[in-house]
Amino acid sequence: MAAPDPSPSGNELGDFLRARRAERDPQQAGFPDDGRLRRVPGLRREELAHLAHVSVDYIVRLEQGRTRGGSRAVLDALADALHLAPDERTYLFTVAEVAPGPSPRSFGRPEVAPRLRQLLDTMYDVPAMVLHRGMDVLAWNRGATALLTDFGALPPAERNLIRLTFLDAPFRALYADWPRAARECVAVLRMEAGRTPHDPALNALIAELGARDPDFRTWWAGHQVRGPRQLTKRYVHPVAGELTLDVQQFTVDTHPEQLLVAYTAAPDSASHEALRFLLQWADGPSGRAVRGDHHR
Repeated sequence: MAAPDPSPSGNELGDFLRARRAERDPQQAGFPDDGRLRRVPGLRREELAHLAHVSVDYIVRLEQGRTRGGSRAVLDALADALHLAPDERTYLFTVAEVAPGPSPRSFGRPEVAPRLRQLLDTMYDVPAMVLHRGMDVLAWNRGATALLTDFGALPPAERNLIRLTFLDAPFRALYADWPRAARECVAVLRMEAGRTPHDPALNALIAELGARDPDFRTWWAGHQVRGPRQLTKRYVHPVAGELTLDVQQFTVDTHPEQLLVAYTAAPDSASHEALRFLLQWADGPSGRAVRGDHHR
């Protein structure tokens, strides 16, 4: 089966608008059932045009890729009419090329500053890593290895949290609620694909996941988007058992495309005790035997 392109139609803005329009409930938007057959779910084009105070022809041209996004005021009106969440609104402006453009982005695997690596090494009680766009894992500490996987044993091209979530069976089994975690991954990847549509590595990842996983193809077609935020994830770890961890994400000021990600548990909780046990186990002979000598 063919893998999905970032936007199969070549019109990410139109695809995104159609997907969000299909999700908007007409009755909640103030359009009672008028007896006419709805051939597609959600709002009709003329209903969206009415809510956003634009012409139907303008909506048609946007969705067909015959015009770009127009002014910021028009995009704000569309976002309001579609009840877009903050991440979705940001994504709309990004793919419409109306928001201020990001600084030029280089493709390829970036370097992690030595002081940032040193910081990871000093975080003895906290699993942590440095991620690049698209959730590539650039660096990690022993806690991250113990909690998630031995990233050092993987080829660099496979050190990607989204790829592991879909294609690595032991990694996938770590999630107590895999569908939820996987959907979040797809939304993050869609957001990043909108920012960097010409990144060859990112497009190769999308193509591989689409070719190998039917769930990815389904969720990718939904055009859900999400930016970095604080999350709570539940794991079922083969050594530590059940863990509920807060995932903290911090932007690296000197490298804006990198994130420092740390996994913590609430003090005095069962997860805190389980995480402490896991990190102690990882420093013992059994943990070292499983982990090997790979660090980063």
